[in-house]
Amino acid sequence: MISALLFILVVLVGLLLVALSSVSPNQPAISSFELKRRKEAAGSDNLEWLRSEVYRDVQSLQRTVINVLLVVFVAAAIARFGAFWGVTISFVVALQYAAVGRFNLVRSYNQKLYNENERRILEYLYQHRSYIKIFRSVAPAQQAPAIASKSELTHVLEVSTGVLTSDEKSLIISSLSFEDKTVQQIMTPKSVVDTISKDEILGPLVLDDLHSTGHSRFPVINGDIDHVVGVLHLRDVLTVDSSKKATATVESAMSKKVFYIRQDHTLHQALSAFLRTHHHLFMVINEFHETVGIVTLEDTLETLLGRKIIDEFDAHDDMRAVAVRQAAKKPLAGKEV
Repeated sequence: MISALLFILVVLVGLLLVALSSVSPNQPAISSFELKRRKEAAGSDNLEWLRSEVYRDVQSLQRTVINVLLVVFVAAAIARFGAFWGVTISFVVALQYAAVGRFNLVRSYNQKLYNENERRILEYLYQHRSYIKIFRSVAPAQQAPAIASKSELTHVLEVSTGVLTSDEKSLIISSLSFEDKTVQQIMTPKSVVDTISKDEILGPLVLDDLHSTGHSRFPVINGDIDHVVGVLHLRDVLTVDSSKKATATVESAMSKKVFYIRQDHTLHQALSAFLRTHHHLFMVINEFHETVGIVTLEDTLETLLGRKIIDEFDAHDDMRAVAVRQAAKKPLAGKEV
């Protein structure tokens, strides 16, 4: 009779070992910060919050019960089959019970059974967590891995769904890469920059040509782009005395302030310079102080925001694309190379 009971005990304990090893407690799907925020906002407990509160307790209790069952199994096997065979059987079971628990049929059935009763289990453990905590040392603390680089954070943002809109994603991702970009990456090369001579008369034809470029500001040159003497804003043309517009030159309406920036400066440096000077257009130079292009405040802000900015004088979405198209229409002899 005792021998039969011991045999039944060995079988039952073995089955329990397989069942427990095949169950994986469900981890919280969101961070502890977000769980706390949702709990405070909703004012009530939910399953995700319960998981975060007792996840370690579930792990610890599971491992504790498995360890106790292993001890019981060894004792029952030795009592039933003797020292040699009992130890041999226990050794085989200790090595293989987890492998058996990973069989799809066994795992899916036991996991489904756990999921159906998960809330009750978690609520019970939460109510008695003061007693369960003595087993927490059995399971190591689970810590979310820290994000180690901007690239990783960018990837997380790109693959995230349902939290940020596409515009919000674009804004954050553009902001993350903003300081790593240089003026050279966003400038308009000098070969396609629309300029105007300081001696041009601000007549209807000239103004129409300026408006057709889609730009609102133009470097004013004295001969070529390597000799910039000012910046003309179309808005400034409105301040010219109407009685003198027929003979007024660009030089009379332009701003004589010209600012330069190195092409290897970061966009963070460029934005700081724009804010400090209250100027909207910089001439870009290389390490030899040669003019290589222009960069505008709009270019910089568009890169920061990840979207186009259209001011009251802009007629096109992409000013650099317009510049390229306009340059293609100019005769080759007029291009800077």
